[in-house]
Amino acid sequence: MRVGLMTREYPPQVYGGAGVHVEYLSRELAKLIEVEVHCWGTQHYDDGNLHVIGDEPPEEVTAGTDAKFKTAVDALALNLSQMKELGAIDIVHTHTWYASMAGFLAKKLYRIPFVLTTHSLEPLRAWKAEQLGSGYAMSSWMERTAVLDADAIIAVSHGTRADILRAYPEVEPAKVHVIYNGIDLKEYQKTSATDALMKYGVDVSQPYVLFVGRITRQKGVVHLVDAVKYLPKGMQVVLCAGAPDTPEIAAEMRAGVEAATVASGNIVWIEKMVTKPEAIQLYSNCRVFCCPSVYEPFGIINLEAMACGAPVVASATGGILEVVVDGVTGFLVPFKPDPVTGFPVDGDGFARGLAGALTELMENPKLCQRMGAEGRQRVEETFAWEAIAAQTVKLYRQLVERK
Repeated sequence: MRVGLMTREYPPQVYGGAGVHVEYLSRELAKLIEVEVHCWGTQHYDDGNLHVIGDEPPEEVTAGTDAKFKTAVDALALNLSQMKELGAIDIVHTHTWYASMAGFLAKKLYRIPFVLTTHSLEPLRAWKAEQLGSGYAMSSWMERTAVLDADAIIAVSHGTRADILRAYPEVEPAKVHVIYNGIDLKEYQKTSATDALMKYGVDVSQPYVLFVGRITRQKGVVHLVDAVKYLPKGMQVVLCAGAPDTPEIAAEMRAGVEAATVASGNIVWIEKMVTKPEAIQLYSNCRVFCCPSVYEPFGIINLEAMACGAPVVASATGGILEVVVDGVTGFLVPFKPDPVTGFPVDGDGFARGLAGALTELMENPKLCQRMGAEGRQRVEETFAWEAIAAQTVKLYRQLVERK
């Protein structure tokens, strides 16, 4: 069997959880079947059963497009141009709306089964209109068209499965399968190395709260920044935060960090996406990891932190509820979402809740140690990539045999 994995992100161009997912899934799938990865970029190589083919959106189609919605036009144009490369696959599997139309078209043209993994849902991310402008209508159309036509939909959590059925009530529930994200347990494990911390100016003699992620509305980093004023003065907070969605949120983040620095005096802001070994050092040496996302279908970042022995303080939303066990591997902080935007109705209350949970753990290193050990054990028992790849191949075989 030969599967075509369609994705925007693939190493070395990975900036979010979907890219991390495809990177490790493709590697494990290639131990079981032939895998073609079609991604955005210039990558082109073969490694045993794994074949990586990078392509860029065709400039002759997208040149001159308004910058606000060029990303959506790029995605559709690239999906169309990739069609000629998909004739040798037995099944197509897309990841995120950036690649969804490739699956839709491959099913129609080559009469092969179409699997779609939802890492997020456009109807639940209304703030994307700030980033994509009218391109948000286009991304929503591409996602909806693909979701309704897919032969099988993989949800990365039970919460995401429920979201799919609410957002797209036309979908048959039997078509939606839950297969979790995973983690490479050999790669992500606690290390005592600290050279990355010193490189970025982290005080290794002091415990610290850690955030790792993009500067987006979804990831909620601004709420953690707001929480700093409620933390004990001088508590070290490390923000590994880059790749802002828009200039507006970049400016908002900068203003917030400046104000929080005045209040705390101990914020380290790493304004870039660090390398994987550097992230592992940051996870391993933090006292507490914080994930303040306002929308999170799964939250693979929490698996990474837990695998490195860090307790997690996270928002009580989406797939996070299936990863972090409240009171066992960390603390969950609830908030009431606005029904339109999804943002906390009481932003200050959410910030206070984050600060309270963070303070409790930061001031109790023994509790942190116990929760960190519980987190590592949970990851080992539930989120190994080998089992996830086997579940995915089983679904592929069922669909191919049914064709």
